[in-house]
Amino acid sequence: MALTHFASSFCTLPTLASPSRALAGPVSSKNYRSLPTKVRCMVATEAAGQIVRRSANYQTSIWEYDFVQSLTSKYKGEPYTARSEKLKANIRMMLANASKPLDQLELIDALQRLGLSYHFVDEIKSTLKSLFYKNHIENTKTVHDLYATALEFRLLRQHGYKVPQEVFNHFKDEQGNFRAWIHDDLKGMLFLYEASYFLVEGERILEDARDFTTKNLEKYVNKCNPSEYLSKMVSHALELPLAWRMLRLESNWFINVYETKTDMEPVLLELAKLDFNMVQAIHQEDLKHSSRWWKRTGLGEKLDFARDRLVENFLWTVGVIFEPQFGNCRRMLTKVNSLITTIDDVYDVYGTLDELELFTDAVVRWDLNFMDRLPDYMKLCFLAFYNSVNEMAYNILKYQGIDILPYLKKERRPHNSWRNT
Repeated sequence: MALTHFASSFCTLPTLASPSRALAGPVSSKNYRSLPTKVRCMVATEAAGQIVRRSANYQTSIWEYDFVQSLTSKYKGEPYTARSEKLKANIRMMLANASKPLDQLELIDALQRLGLSYHFVDEIKSTLKSLFYKNHIENTKTVHDLYATALEFRLLRQHGYKVPQEVFNHFKDEQGNFRAWIHDDLKGMLFLYEASYFLVEGERILEDARDFTTKNLEKYVNKCNPSEYLSKMVSHALELPLAWRMLRLESNWFINVYETKTDMEPVLLELAKLDFNMVQAIHQEDLKHSSRWWKRTGLGEKLDFARDRLVENFLWTVGVIFEPQFGNCRRMLTKVNSLITTIDDVYDVYGTLDELELFTDAVVRWDLNFMDRLPDYMKLCFLAFYNSVNEMAYNILKYQGIDILPYLKKERRPHNSWRNT
């Protein structure tokens, strides 16, 4: 599902007619067939002097090299950068002028869900630090609103503040049950539901909150108008809580929903659309670079028993770290993930026990001279692995002055779990 969603984002979000004006209406997306789940297989065996190779019957990649290399975006250059900087300046003023704590929290929450918070790290950090000190150190908070309390709790915990779960005791009766009037506070229940997913083990109040809100929100969804903004938010949260979602995909979804909100901020919406497309243009270049590396290795073409999943591995890196300034990290992690995927199939699917022991020794020795003992398909795999790891270590040492090779040596050794298959 995530891959299909990401594929549609290659079409970009609603486009901007110019750097200064946003157009409404999402671009239609192409439907891609889903990929099969991996089938776990035993290693190959030898019977009657002949090697019996196993296969997981992986389908070929649906992402053709020429298609990936053809990806383009117009969201580059000075006009878009200039407009983005102007919009960010306006939002910084909004953050500075928001005097009410709830207004500050709502603005921070919107920035996070729209995928814009990385532009305002210092402002958000300062605001949350101030709110935490006033409400939980000086204990000056007097207003007890479920929606505001749950929103503040979630944002503070998300940013590392140790807010006690007891802040929700005000909304429980003497018997420890949530008060009856909360059933009518749909917005408060939704945000309490999202906040409950930031619990730590043993926090019974938040466990009760999760059970209570889940049951009541499910009742609401069954009888509500699915086209309403709050109804969409509830259904989306019940499908998967915010704390578990991939940020880029969440931003893609939320931008379109936020546009239908009656009190949405136009400046936030315009920057969200523009920034999403600008960041996506950078992601496309990262993917094209990774695709060229993958083609040079020949692993996807020569090792037909292994998964050819370059784009899927790149998607994983976007889920981990989407910010535009971390392109080198995405490219390096894509290489690592692709190599791990291939080596995993060598161990789990194709190789014999004798071959796998030789390959393990070659990796532990990290010596090209030992490669002569390997069968041809393993030579290709080992050489791609060897060259890629050394290249990554070289580039980090050259540009950042850090020797990561000792750490890569620890991580490169195949896990012994294959011996038990």
